[in-house]
Amino acid sequence: MSMAVVGLLAGMALGFAGYFGGFGAFVLVAALGAIGFVAGRFLDGDLEAGDFFRPRGRDRDDRRR
Repeated sequence: MSMAVVGLLAGMALGFAGYFGGFGAFVLVAALGAIGFVAGRFLDGDLEAGDFFRPRGRDRDDRRR
């Protein structure tokens, strides 16, 4: 399934949640979708747990200087 189709389905789900459930349901569906996306990337091996805690761009030794 292409990323365009996934984006379309996610947008439709958020639209339905917003229309039928109000803003609270919209936020809940968006938050759960983001959590599911991160969990899926983690399980696929595209993300590592350390990616959330490491600084970008520099090594730790460079920041101390």
